[in-house]
Amino acid sequence: MKIGNINEATIKAVAQKIEAKYPNARDITTNLTQVARFWTAADGTEEDFSVFCTENYLASDAERTQAMERIAKNFETIYGYFNRVTIGLKEPLHLDMGPITSIDNLFGGYDVSSHISEDFFNNRIAFYILLNYKFYTLAQKTALGDNWSRSQWAEARLAEFFNARVPSQLTLKYAEVNTKADSYISEYNIFMDHLVNDKGETLFPKDLKLITHWGLRDELKANYNKDLGLEKQEQIFAVMNHIIKQDIPADIINSGKYNWNPVSNKVYETGKEVSLSNEPNTRYQHLLDNFKALKAMDPYNPFFSTYIQRKFDSEMEIPLTDVEKLFDDLLSSPEVKKVATLIEKRIGRELRPFDIWYDGFKERNSVNTEELDQIIQQKYPTSKEFEADLPNILTKLGFTKEKATYIASKIQVDPSRGAGHAWGATMKGDKARLRTRVSAKGMDYKGFNIAMHELGHCVEQTLTLYDIDYYLLNGVPNTAFTEALAFIFQKRDLEVLGIKNTNKLKNDMMALDIFWSNYEIMGVSLVDIGVWKWLYAHPEATASELKEAVITIAKEVWNKYYAPVFGEKDQPILAIYSHMIDYPLYLPAYPIGHLIDFQIEKQIEGKNFGDEVMRIYSNGRIIPQKWMKEAVGEELSVKPLLESVDNALNKVSE
Repeated sequence: MKIGNINEATIKAVAQKIEAKYPNARDITTNLTQVARFWTAADGTEEDFSVFCTENYLASDAERTQAMERIAKNFETIYGYFNRVTIGLKEPLHLDMGPITSIDNLFGGYDVSSHISEDFFNNRIAFYILLNYKFYTLAQKTALGDNWSRSQWAEARLAEFFNARVPSQLTLKYAEVNTKADSYISEYNIFMDHLVNDKGETLFPKDLKLITHWGLRDELKANYNKDLGLEKQEQIFAVMNHIIKQDIPADIINSGKYNWNPVSNKVYETGKEVSLSNEPNTRYQHLLDNFKALKAMDPYNPFFSTYIQRKFDSEMEIPLTDVEKLFDDLLSSPEVKKVATLIEKRIGRELRPFDIWYDGFKERNSVNTEELDQIIQQKYPTSKEFEADLPNILTKLGFTKEKATYIASKIQVDPSRGAGHAWGATMKGDKARLRTRVSAKGMDYKGFNIAMHELGHCVEQTLTLYDIDYYLLNGVPNTAFTEALAFIFQKRDLEVLGIKNTNKLKNDMMALDIFWSNYEIMGVSLVDIGVWKWLYAHPEATASELKEAVITIAKEVWNKYYAPVFGEKDQPILAIYSHMIDYPLYLPAYPIGHLIDFQIEKQIEGKNFGDEVMRIYSNGRIIPQKWMKEAVGEELSVKPLLESVDNALNKVSE
C-alpha cells in the first residue's frame, strides 16, 4: 500500500534507520508520512526519499529550535518582500488614482508569490520542514495546546505552511478571477442624486455616489429620524433588491447618465422613459468563478479537501458546526423579539426588512452628521492630515505618547477607491496600509468612521508583527480577531473627536447595539455558508442557477430567523453583501468578531485601554479558544452578550 508515491514498507524501513541512529527520536513515522503525502515521481525515487529523510532528520530539540529560528527569519524576508510587491501592484485597483485600465487589472491579478509553495517543494525546503515539524489537527491543538510553550506553538505553526501542494497555475488563476471580482465590487457605485420617486423628485444630495453594499447600507442607517428618511430608506432597499435579483439596469451602475426610479424600476433620459438591459448576472458569475478556482485546488489539499474545510478547520480554526451553533443560539434567542419590540417603539412604526441595519443604539445617532462632515472635512482635507494626526488619536484612546508615536510611525494612510480596507505588513520595517474614502471636499464622517475601523486593524497588524516573540506566531488566530479590534476602535470615533458620552446607560446601549448587529450579520453569514454548501453540491451550476439558489437560500434563512420578527416572508435582502462576491466565506468572521469585541469590551472596562489592547493582542496566532481564555478568561460564547442584553432591556426604554 502506498502513501502518495511512497510504499509503506519504505516508510517503515526509513523509520527503522533513523531510530537506529537516534534511539530517542520522536514522531518519526508521522513525519515521514507527512513527507510521503506530497512526494511525487518528479521529486525522486523511493531511494531518493530514503536518503533525503535519513540525512535531514533533526533528532534533538535544540537542533529543531535553531532550524525553526533560521526558517522564520528567512520566511519574514521572503513573505515580507512579496507582500510589499503585491501592495504596489494593486495600488491602482485599491487607491483613488483615476479610472482602472486593463493593464491595471492584469498587473493587479498577478500573484507574485504564486510559485513560492511550488518552489519550496521543488528545492525540498518544504520536505525538510514536514520531516522535522509535525502537522497538528485542530483537535490535537485543542487537546495539547494548553501545555505547550510559546516555542512549541511556533513549531506547531511551521508545518502548516506546507499542508497543501497546489500547482502555481491554480494559484495564479484564483488571483486573476478574484482580482476581477474585487475590481467589479470596487467600481459598483450608485449615483444617488439620479434616483427619483414617482413624482420625478430626487431625494438625495447632488453628487452623492455610494458603493454597494457598504455605502448604501450606511446611508440607510443615517436616515433614521430624518426628513424624508423613510422614503429614502425604501429607495435604498429597492436598489439592494434589484442588485440581488440582477434586474438592475446595467447602465445605471457607476453612471449618472440616466434617472432611475428603483421602486418601479423605470429609467428616464431627459424626462422620457427609456428601456435598458439588465445586468446579465455578472454578480453571480464572479462568485461562481471564485468557487471554481478554489475548488480546483481541492485535490491538492490532503488535510482539508474542500474550501469550506480550509476556511473553518484551517483558517478560522473553529469547526463549522460550532460556528453554526453559535449563530443559531443568538438568532433563535428570545431576546431577538424583545429587542425588536424596543426598536419599534423607538422608531414609531412597524419594522421593515431593512431595519436589520437599525443602529439607533449607537451614540452618534444623536449627533448631526452634516455638522460632523464639516468638522472632519476641515480637520482632514486629505488622507495625509489624518495620518499626521494618528499619534494624537491613539493617545486619546489611552496609549502612552511614546507607544502612540511608535505605532503611528508604522501606519501609512491612503485615499481608497473602495469603501476602505487595511493591509498589514509581513516583515518588520514595513508599514501597515490604512485606506478610506476621501472626496475632493475632504474626509467626511463616513470616511472617518471607516478610518477608525481600519485603524483598529492597523494597530492589531502592527502589534502582532512588531511585538510578538516568535515571527511564526505573528498575527491573530483568524480574521474575526482583527475585526474585533476594528469594531472597538470604530465605536470610539466620537470620543476621539472630543464628543463625550455621559449616558449612564452607555454599556447597556453598547450591548443592544452589538446584539442587533450580530442578529443581522449572523443571518448574512449563514447565507454565505449555505451558498458554498450549495455550490459544492452543484459544481456545474450556471450563473443564472446560482443566482436563483442564492435568493432561495437567503429567503430560507430569512423565513427561519427573521420573518417571525418582521412579519414578512420570502425576503432576499440578506444576500446583498459584497463580501460574498470578492471575499469567499469571509462573512462569518464578522459576527465572531462582534462576540470577541463584546467580551474584550467587558474585559477592558475600568482598565487602561492601551495597556489592555497591547496585553491581549500579544498572544499572537494561537488557536481561538486558547486566545480567548488568555485574553478575557473564558472561551468564545454568546452567553455573556445575551445576559447583558437581558440586563439592558430592564433599563432601556423607548
